Amino acid sequence: MMAIHAGAALLAGGWAKDVRIVCDEGSISSVETGVSPQPQDERHAVIVPAMPNLHSHAFQRAMAGLAEIRGPGDDSFWSWRTVMYKFALSMTPDHVEAVAAQLYMEMLEAGFGRVGEFHYLHNDRDGSHYGNIAEMAERIGAAASQTGIGLTLLPVFYAHSGFGGQAPIDGQKRFIHSLDSYEKLMQGAQAVVDGLPGATLGIAPHSLRAVTAEELSAIEPLAKGGPIHIHVAEQTKEVEDSLAFSGARPVEWLLENAPVDGRWCLIHATHMAETETRGMAKSGAVAGLCPITEANLGDGIFPAPAFLAEGGHYGVGSDSNILISVPEELRTLEYSQRLSHRARNVIADAGRSTGEKLFRQALEGGGRALASRNGLEKGKSADFVALDISAVSYLPISQILDQWIFAGGVSVDSVWMRGKKRVQAGRHIHRREISDRFNKVMAELLDS
Repeated sequence: MMAIHAGAALLAGGWAKDVRIVCDEGSISSVETGVSPQPQDERHAVIVPAMPNLHSHAFQRAMAGLAEIRGPGDDSFWSWRTVMYKFALSMTPDHVEAVAAQLYMEMLEAGFGRVGEFHYLHNDRDGSHYGNIAEMAERIGAAASQTGIGLTLLPVFYAHSGFGGQAPIDGQKRFIHSLDSYEKLMQGAQAVVDGLPGATLGIAPHSLRAVTAEELSAIEPLAKGGPIHIHVAEQTKEVEDSLAFSGARPVEWLLENAPVDGRWCLIHATHMAETETRGMAKSGAVAGLCPITEANLGDGIFPAPAFLAEGGHYGVGSDSNILISVPEELRTLEYSQRLSHRARNVIADAGRSTGEKLFRQALEGGGRALASRNGLEKGKSADFVALDISAVSYLPISQILDQWIFAGGVSVDSVWMRGKKRVQAGRHIHRREISDRFNKVMAELLDS
């Protein structure tokens, strides 16, 4: 049993002062407000729930910053993808585990508590399955175990290079599965999840480019009621190709042909018509927004005001993992809306904090998308963050999230996952060994 006393904490009903949080066996056993600390309590100024990171490709952390050189023509998502494929083709299981551990450590240090790992680097370098078909999934699980991050594992079904079941290209050979081999992969992934306390399993049809209608229907039961994540409408070319093939836009097609509901997370959903935006919101599906990656790749801007006006839910993810930051994901989301609508405080309620609204919505939507029990309430997983506000101690508590997201001066001090402290004074407890291994692996990858 462990107890934390916070001068202020962000609870479901709002900010509360003098909060005592007691944790036992990985869960929160009690939350008291307006109470004094007990002698044995660990004390902090501000506690907030850990943020879910609903969309990650762990292996791409290895190429962060390495695709920022302009090519001979106009660069785009599609030219970036070519660089990514080359990098993916070179990584061994040891490389993937080391890179994932570095990434998950950085996520915890940033205040993320759970990751939705959209895992599609499955096969050996020649495209054949490993003797253990879930080898790479086990490496993801090992990285999650070492760092202590919560894991929602989303093995990706990827079979084609384009709409209509086009044959995969050589750069995709490490991603490809048949329906039969994917079912075996899911069995192995279930074993990974079963070995990690609090872990969850879902499925991830990669995109409508990579999965046919028949395959999408065939794999849906493998989710067994768990999350279903899919890339959709990230690029205008994808919309054009979808219209050419099916006569429908990607989100339009999904809503008409798949059982989209609250289990689904539509990643990006950037380019939607008004009817798609409205329909997606009404379906209950979560919008999986990755603002830093979407800006980095030049994807476009999500129609947030219209989506939220219809009762839609969103969460944030770090996707390509070029930069890991809770405040910057939320800031980039809000700033993109300001630039698009030429207005301020777009995602906010009148007279209320924009930062708190962004944080709360991403917390709630991310929890939905990852099937996680997050929040500072009795019975929820004991996953929370102590913020260092010593540089801005003069601020009223209602402005702390605005300061963290938009102005700086607030940082992550400590992070607890399932009641165990994983980050202290801003550093993961295993930072040195994880970083040493990562640096060695990166030297090998860049020399190859």
